[in-house]
Amino acid sequence: MVALVIIALTAGAFGAIAWAVDKYRHTFGAVLPAGVAVAASLLVWIITMAFGLGNNSATAWLPWILSMVAGGIVAWATAGIVGRTRHNQQVQRTNEILQMH
Repeated sequence: MVALVIIALTAGAFGAIAWAVDKYRHTFGAVLPAGVAVAASLLVWIITMAFGLGNNSATAWLPWILSMVAGGIVAWATAGIVGRTRHNQQVQRTNEILQMH
């Protein structure tokens, strides 16, 4: 159970850092990348444990590391994709409004 808490906190921290560094962070909330990172990291942990990688002492580190890496990657990807997409939509919407008048 301690492993899950540590993995979730680490993934949440990666999500918070990804939000803070993104230059389009004003287009989405701070919880979005953190929540997606936590969900992805815990899903990876469940999958690696289901394959039995945590049972052997030689591979017991794999669920920890893979989960944290997956959480970080998903957090950065979510912040980048959502931020750019929403920024482009807002610019397009603003241009359409300005062209009406």
